[in-house]
Amino acid sequence: MKRELFIFSVFAIFLLYLSSVGIYYFENNAQPEVFKSVFHSFWWSVTTLTTAGYGDMVPITSGGKIFSSVILFIGIGIVSVPAGLLASALTNIKK
Repeated sequence: MKRELFIFSVFAIFLLYLSSVGIYYFENNAQPEVFKSVFHSFWWSVTTLTTAGYGDMVPITSGGKIFSSVILFIGIGIVSVPAGLLASALTNIKK
C-alpha cells in the first residue's frame, strides 16, 4: 500500500504542476490580474484537483473551461483512489 500511495502522491504533484501551467497558458491573456503567474495558478490547481472549487479563480475562455473540465475529472480520481486504498488497508487490518 505504501508504494501505491507514493506513486499516486508523485502523480498528484506532477498533475498539480501541469495543471498550473495549463490554466496559466489558457487564462493569462484573458485574466492577467487573476492568473498572474504559474505560481498564482497553483491555488486554482489545488482547489480544482481536490474538487473544493472556491470560485475565486474561474476560467472564462473556452480553452480554460475545457481544460478545467478535464482536470476536474482527473481530480476526482486523484482523491478517490488513495481513499479506496486506505479503506482497503483499514479493512484488512480489521480482519
